[in-house]
Amino acid sequence: MRSDKEKCMYCGACVGSCPKNAIYLEETRVVFDEERCVKCRICVRVCPVGAISE
Repeated sequence: MRSDKEKCMYCGACVGSCPKNAIYLEETRVVFDEERCVKCRICVRVCPVGAISE
């Protein structure tokens, strides 16, 4: 999974939605822990600006 830095508002919706705690915010970017991520795509659905893609 990846986040588009131009679209992302760093709202944290994706972080709170991840059932595997595979997403966290760093100063100016969203970080995906590929080892924890199960590609459920919940983060994609909850992102209010469509900034997350596979």
